[in-house]
Amino acid sequence: MTTTFLCKRVVSLKNVRQMFEISRAQVHFLQNTKPFRFRSFSSPKQDSFTVSYLMNSCGLSPESALSASRKVQFETPERADSVLALLRNYGCTNTHISKIVSRYPLLLTANPEKTLLPKLEFFRSVGFSGPDLASIVVSSPIILRRSLENHVIPSYNFLKSVVMVNENIVRAFKKTFWISGQNVQNVIAPNIAILEEIGVPMSNMKFLVTCHPNVVSQNREKFSRSVKKVIEMGFNPLRLSFLKAIEVSCQLTESMLEHKMEVYRRWGLTDDEIMSMFRLDPLCMKSSEKKITSVMDFLVNKMGWEPAAFARYPTVFLCSLEKKIIPRCSVVKVLQMKGLVKKDLCFGFLCSNDKNFSDKFVLKYEQDVPELLNVYQGKIGILELVFVYEGVKEKKQL
Repeated sequence: MTTTFLCKRVVSLKNVRQMFEISRAQVHFLQNTKPFRFRSFSSPKQDSFTVSYLMNSCGLSPESALSASRKVQFETPERADSVLALLRNYGCTNTHISKIVSRYPLLLTANPEKTLLPKLEFFRSVGFSGPDLASIVVSSPIILRRSLENHVIPSYNFLKSVVMVNENIVRAFKKTFWISGQNVQNVIAPNIAILEEIGVPMSNMKFLVTCHPNVVSQNREKFSRSVKKVIEMGFNPLRLSFLKAIEVSCQLTESMLEHKMEVYRRWGLTDDEIMSMFRLDPLCMKSSEKKITSVMDFLVNKMGWEPAAFARYPTVFLCSLEKKIIPRCSVVKVLQMKGLVKKDLCFGFLCSNDKNFSDKFVLKYEQDVPELLNVYQGKIGILELVFVYEGVKEKKQL
């Protein structure tokens, strides 16, 4: 029967090449002595129990529970119950647990006594408890499954030697960098030593390690080149802008920096003006092309200001256009139309803190311009007011 089937199959082939390929595939199949491997799938019952547990015991929404169930399944609640009880015992609330499980559902399958407890005990022994400990676990739950001796303790000891205060250590541990497995002694410590040698203040290094640990985790050779380059550009190691310049140098390639300069050039800024912006706040080079363009379009085309005038305040390219730039500029534009502030006003108002701006430009003039607060809060559009004021001027001229 097999012979008959093969003969019929050969006759039906259109060419010899096809016959050869099929024959070779059949021989290869017969020669394959490795056993088949079947992928195991969880049963509907198992999936249903997992989703139900994630919703009822962990507080996940149906959508989040379904998503988490694709990463972890279990048929009985004992292990997961023990994990949740342990987390609650160390200060995690229901809200904390919901966030922890949604971010790292596999934690529910960890051994509470052997895997989780030693890390929790260590954090408690060095002074973390309650909200601080919960904050660390919520931000990086996988840290409870990292090696205590090879990762958690070395990372803590290094942070303690640099930032010293537990509050800053909590901030640092909340950065995902500290769970990535970087070797503190071989990678980070040598880069910190480079900064110490050139006189970078300890307070600035604390800021760098706490808020931007990814910068000091660069390859030593690359980090050293970036430091040398920033020094050659004239940055002062004593200032915080020096570390910001290193951050930009480490994260952006030469071609990326040139592209950002070209974006600024399109708006009429010279290379000297762009480099001046970079020295004042290097992070302006990290803004996306879309962000730079949208800010320039508003300030130049809608507000009618010259790019060179506000280029002395490059931090503006780091501000939210909708939440900060537009509301502030709208207030200032109204005050200028009313003659209450100078036309050539210093653009520092774009970068001041909210309280200072509100005190100096909103509360100070609210009696003269009753609608000013509504302008600041976005309830009245600037174009609407321009139309009203221009109409008033025309009536006065008549």
